[in-house]
Parts: sequence; C-alpha cells; structure tokens
Amino acid sequence: MPSLLNRYATPFITGLFLVSLVSGVALFFHLGAAWFHAMHEWLSLVLIVPFVLHLWKNWRPITCYLRRAPFWIAMAVSVAMAALFVIPVPGQSPGRGGPPQFAFSERMMQGQVAQIAEILQVPPEILIARLQAADPSARAEDTLAEIAARTDQPTTAVISLLVDSAD
Repeated sequence: MPSLLNRYATPFITGLFLVSLVSGVALFFHLGAAWFHAMHEWLSLVLIVPFVLHLWKNWRPITCYLRRAPFWIAMAVSVAMAALFVIPVPGQSPGRGGPPQFAFSERMMQGQVAQIAEILQVPPEILIARLQAADPSARAEDTLAEIAARTDQPTTAVISLLVDSAD
C-alpha cells in the first residue's frame, strides 16, 4: 500500500487538477456547460481522495510549511478571495455571476401568484390550489418568495408545485 501511495497520489492529483482546471475555465467562459458541469463537480470531489493521500504521504514536509508565514498568508488570502463570493455586496443581487437561469428564477420568485399564472397560462385558482397544499394561506397577491419563506421551503419546492400544476 505505501508504494501504491508513492506511485499514484501525486499523479492523480496532477491529472484531476488538470481536468478541474480545464472544466473550470470552460465553465467560466460558458463553453460546453452540458459536458463540463457534472465533470467539474464530480471529479473535483474525487480529487479529495488523492489530495488526502498526498498529505498523508508527505506529512513530514508539510508540517514544515505549517510553521512558516507564507503558508498562513496564502491561506488567509485564499479565504479572503472566497469570502468575496459569499459576503453580500450592497446593491447587488445574491445570484450575481451565476447562470442566467438562476437569476431568471429568482426574479420569477418575486412575482405574485396571479402574475405567474398568467405567464404559465394557467388559471390562478389552479396555482393557488397547488400552493395551498404547502401553504394553506396562499393567495393570488402573494409572491412565490413569500410563500417559500412562510413555509420554510426552498424555492425549488415552490417552483416544482407550479411546474406540476402547469402540465
């Protein structure tokens, strides 16, 4: 087993990192999302295994990094850069930078049930009846976001009620 670690941990990290790099760049430029999205997500998760094996294999040299400032500076900068994507920016919607269909969906969640019924070409009474299964107090004047918040459900659950009722 140790020789297996010595032979494959770093090559797998390199290979999976390159796959993650190429798929991430393609996704950033909105190229081939149908191919690269699942690939990027799943193989990035698989990358965890050789990463842990690499840490295990190289634990002694890694502990030297842990004692030096460049490691902690790099970690702090990395966390700060990640925080830029998590911390809300005043005046911008939470979905900034995401796929356009997510932004569209969030805008639709701000619509009233009666407005959404018109868009879906379904009588409002039918949508209200479906929504009342999740929220008995649902009315035509309510926004979908209000109903989701009141029922403590994700927006996808409310959307699925609408789609099911639109068939």
